[in-house]
Amino acid sequence: MADCGRTIPAEPGAADSRTPSPLPGKKKAQQQSPGPRSRYQSSAPGHCFRKVTLTKPTYCHSCSDFIWGLVGFLCEVCNFMCHEKCLKTLRSVCSCMAPTLIRVPVSHCFGPAGQKKRFCCVCRKQTEGNAALRCEVCELHVHADCAVFSCADCRSCHLDGTQDMDTFHHHWREGIPASAARCEVCRRSCGSSDVLAGMRCEWCGITSHAACYLSVPPECTMGRLRCMLLHPACVHLHSRNFSKMHCYRITESCNHNMDNLDDVDPSVVPVPAKEGQPATTPESGKQLLRVFDGDDAVKRGQFRLVSIPRTTRNEEVVEAALRAFYLPDDPLDYELQELGGQQLLHSDDILNRNGGPDKSQLKDGAVDAWILRAKPHDTEVLKVYVSWLKSDVASVSVSKTSTTDAVLREVLIQLGRQEKDPSTFSLVEVYMGSKQVQRQTLTDQEMLLEKLQEIRKVSLRQMNQTRFYIMENRTRVIQVSLLIGGLPPLLPREEYTQLIQEHLTIKSHLVTISHVYGSQGAVVLQVSCFSEAERIYMLAKDTTVNNKPLTSLVVPEIMHNKLGKDVSPLLVFVNPKSGGLKGRELLHSFRKLLNPHQVFDMSNAGPLAGLHTFRELPRFRVLVCGGDGTVGWVLGVLEAIRHKLVCPEPPIGIVPLGTGNDLARILRWGPGYSGEDPHHILVCLDEAEEVQMDRWTILLDAQDISEDGKHTSFLEPPKIVQMNNYFGLGIDAELSLDFHQAREDEPDKFTSRFHNKGVYVKVGLQKISHTRSLHKELQLQVDTHTVPLPNIEGLIFLNIPSWGSGADLWGSEVDGRHGKPRIDDGLLEVVGVTGVVHMGQVQSGLRSGIRIAQGNYIRLTVSKPIPVQVDGEPWIQPPGHIIISAAGPKVWMLRKSKQKQKKPSVVRPDGRSESPSSRDGGQ
Repeated sequence: MADCGRTIPAEPGAADSRTPSPLPGKKKAQQQSPGPRSRYQSSAPGHCFRKVTLTKPTYCHSCSDFIWGLVGFLCEVCNFMCHEKCLKTLRSVCSCMAPTLIRVPVSHCFGPAGQKKRFCCVCRKQTEGNAALRCEVCELHVHADCAVFSCADCRSCHLDGTQDMDTFHHHWREGIPASAARCEVCRRSCGSSDVLAGMRCEWCGITSHAACYLSVPPECTMGRLRCMLLHPACVHLHSRNFSKMHCYRITESCNHNMDNLDDVDPSVVPVPAKEGQPATTPESGKQLLRVFDGDDAVKRGQFRLVSIPRTTRNEEVVEAALRAFYLPDDPLDYELQELGGQQLLHSDDILNRNGGPDKSQLKDGAVDAWILRAKPHDTEVLKVYVSWLKSDVASVSVSKTSTTDAVLREVLIQLGRQEKDPSTFSLVEVYMGSKQVQRQTLTDQEMLLEKLQEIRKVSLRQMNQTRFYIMENRTRVIQVSLLIGGLPPLLPREEYTQLIQEHLTIKSHLVTISHVYGSQGAVVLQVSCFSEAERIYMLAKDTTVNNKPLTSLVVPEIMHNKLGKDVSPLLVFVNPKSGGLKGRELLHSFRKLLNPHQVFDMSNAGPLAGLHTFRELPRFRVLVCGGDGTVGWVLGVLEAIRHKLVCPEPPIGIVPLGTGNDLARILRWGPGYSGEDPHHILVCLDEAEEVQMDRWTILLDAQDISEDGKHTSFLEPPKIVQMNNYFGLGIDAELSLDFHQAREDEPDKFTSRFHNKGVYVKVGLQKISHTRSLHKELQLQVDTHTVPLPNIEGLIFLNIPSWGSGADLWGSEVDGRHGKPRIDDGLLEVVGVTGVVHMGQVQSGLRSGIRIAQGNYIRLTVSKPIPVQVDGEPWIQPPGHIIISAAGPKVWMLRKSKQKQKKPSVVRPDGRSESPSSRDGGQ
């Protein structure tokens, strides 16, 4: 919070020595206002409890138990509800005190909320509909109109050069939706799906009651996923001028319409009143006031509606206004000024609007508008936080003559460092907004009392979320890495340098090219200036080269020497366009369960950014969430840049989000993702076994072939593609081509696996009478032998024993001529189908394909244009030669283990073992 001389404790333990905020002091008690209500004290600061009568089943927010009887205790500020017995042991601070609990301010990345039942962290009410937001990195959920009152308490996922991380503490978040979760201290149930209750560490996943979590040892062990999690202390990123959306590579679509949260308050819609009548609510007969918290709110038109009785004293109006803005200060320190005039409400005034309009009403006759102002003081107490100690606070009295230099000297004396030169320290103003943390270094002669009064005049809410830090001046080497993609491929370094200079006008003394990925048309820039890095980042997004837009990403640096010996970080690629909305939800879930710096959106510059980030790690694993085409994409980029990786052959696991998912089927990851718990997926991946798989290179050399097999003319340059699953020619590829064209025409309809398979059936029925003598158009050579083809309409080359969404095209019959197929035997199986009916019989398990041959070198001669498809990607191939051969070394894949392996429990500092299921909170 503002930390500026108001009598508010900074720690929960200080609550016993004060009346609950925002209660007024003794002066308020001497003035008998109309209809006084009893207030109840609690052991947690900020709350303003009153006794209420319960009219429906209600649960306690502290212990998560049911409240028996008709009496409960409700906080008028944040809607916290609890038993009378829980008031004495309450540890959950009010929403207005949330800024005081922040250790390291980190802003949130707000995006549209999902469909699950969640509760707002500010008002504690259930979030519903499109007005709800969630953080893409942590478990914070909030209403759109409450977002401006949340603070920068997101997870710290990297070091930015301004702080060190000697010990890593739990990051607690209130709210455990799993009712089966158990408290780590008392082992009783602590979760609830009915209210916002319980505390959960967002790194290790241990859960606890709000009254028990302070008894948990503060050091976090990272939980069950420790061996695959990228520890924040190992990630370094200079991010001063970049938002968290840029740092975590979260696409702009996820942040659509979130940029104006500070400009518009959706909840504050004025209630119109008839001309000549007071603005009152018909249900209660109360009056509505429009209250602004400063000049900035007036400028933006952002106000809060305050409902008060028609006969109310000023202090009660001020108190209601403070509650509306979640401000924990004393009402006696504030006053209301009428908007557009100088009229004030004094302490002995009574606001009574029972009659018609008067001069104080606005011209529109809707609702009276007032500005909440802080009363000026000659002296205030300023709290200065010590940046290198994380928790120590120095309190300094400031007056009209107090300068920054004087405050620094006083703080150093309180810290016992008076021998230090104050000029080697700075006083930094930090605004801990929920969307962005803003820092400003104050000049030595700046008047601090004027500074505090200026901030309050602009916005009282901003003052509540502002801190002052003393920081030691150190010369820091700035290195910002930017990955620029979308450039023409296969150019020399000199030409890439020229293109970057020409289109981005870089300053050569500040920018250097550190890495060139010619096969991907991308370069990595090292920038030694924040402003230059930000300029290049934004300019690249609006630049095109050869009519192709450039992409720019901020890339972190992983300090691999800090990784534990038993840690093998997981690199996660998610294709959000696969599996409908499931890909989007998995992307959000994996960002929460892991470090968001190890989770990459495939629609944002592809897999290169992730592989470049992990390039120096001696060991890591890869998880690909998408269809077979997405897996092939990752394998293709990995093959192209493996010579630049310290770990050139990382094993790869799959979460199947496509239509066929044949590769995922034979690796036991299932026919398709159907909503499994993401934490369970990660545990299974940790226990998976590593197997090898063949990959094949297909050379397509298009030439005009005469009937006698001789070349007559050159059609197009040769093309090389990689194959992982299968390669088909004829009717199989023709169906894939028709499906592909239908999806290109109406992509919005192809969002479910069931619909996609229905389209396949439809195009198959249209081809049921199709006849094509493929054996007359092809000549097949396997190894060194020419193989005659039977009368078939489709020819398929299999690398895995799964085809067309799990069908066994080769068959399980024992055949003395051929061996049993395996994914690592170095052989391709050649199978034929006679038509659509035959393919349907194979899909239903009634028949298998026509076995033709097995071999490791295939040569085809095609005399006519023919549909072909590689791993589901179809096109029309001109006549010519097709050669299939092994593509270098085998790739390592992760196959799901049949039996669950027992992993050792994580031993915590207190000697207790951590439950393997605690990471997901019992979900």
